[in-house]
Amino acid sequence: MNTTYDETYYAHGTPAERWERARLFFDAKDYAAAARVLVGLVEEAPEQTGPRLLLARSYYHSAQLRRAEAELRTIVEQDPVEHYARLMLGRTLQRQNRHEEAESHLRIASALAGDFEQL
Repeated sequence: MNTTYDETYYAHGTPAERWERARLFFDAKDYAAAARVLVGLVEEAPEQTGPRLLLARSYYHSAQLRRAEAELRTIVEQDPVEHYARLMLGRTLQRQNRHEEAESHLRIASALAGDFEQL
């Protein structure tokens, strides 16, 4: 497939249409394709948590762990009480065998979720 065609396909449509396309790719477990759509959405609206979180999840599920970590850290910097981003960041760090670093994020995620037994 032609690279220009690829870029045009993933970037084609309104933000709402691209969001829907990304969700369809993600739901079909085509995480790399979802990420290709979501990168543009995140660049256009970097303050929005939803597209960035789905991008991080797409990276996580396609084993692009450094990229997932970068997106999750951005979310946590923008919104320190974003529970799911904290949980995903902890899991992403665990998958990179950075267990000690993961622990603090997982504890915070548990506290934010009201799961005080895990503390």
